[in-house]
Amino acid sequence: MAQLILLEDERILREDLAEFLVNRGHTVQTAGSLAEFEAAFAPERHLIAIIDLGLPDGDGMGLISRLREQNLKLGIIVLTARAGTSDKVAGLHCGADHYLLKTADLDELAATVEALARRLDLGGHSGKWVLDCARALLVPPGLPAIELSAQDYTVLKAIIEGGGKPVSKRQVIAALGEDFLAYDERRLDTEMSRLRRKVVQAQGAELPIKTLRNEGYQFYAAIDVKL
Repeated sequence: MAQLILLEDERILREDLAEFLVNRGHTVQTAGSLAEFEAAFAPERHLIAIIDLGLPDGDGMGLISRLREQNLKLGIIVLTARAGTSDKVAGLHCGADHYLLKTADLDELAATVEALARRLDLGGHSGKWVLDCARALLVPPGLPAIELSAQDYTVLKAIIEGGGKPVSKRQVIAALGEDFLAYDERRLDTEMSRLRRKVVQAQGAELPIKTLRNEGYQFYAAIDVKL
């Protein structure tokens, strides 16, 4: 399993790809622009980068060239809509290990990531997140633990207890010991935003929770709960 950074400017596609790769056991951080990538990229942690070429603030080719100039142990996969042979040749020449089209089957992307991870001889891990209830810790796959506040823990545990199915806001609010009818749901939205940001800032990992319109929240990655 690998720690990835995914650069894709289309939000829905970015979220779908991240969810798919997390479900395959990888840890994924996302970026929507060159600036976001450069702010988030950590060479000691991200060993595979999946990079789109057409970006709102520049071209991914230039980014790949700059990364290669740093002589990093980094696998690079281009994932783009540019289907021309000349584009593919240019992408490989500037340093990409693989060049895939966005029309490629997702299983092909997963196989490419896994083959590249093996070639780079990445250390393995279980691919599962862990919620340590006794110590109120959240552990991303292959990364150090993140300390949770009492509210973080309560909200996260309520969502995880859905077993991969949607958990309503009413259920989460009840877990917090609040009256749903009197509770301002914006407080829960703020808590979720803060929790996501906390995980990204602590370990550079995207919290695998999907917000479902009119349904609530869904924890979509594999997770072990230690009581």
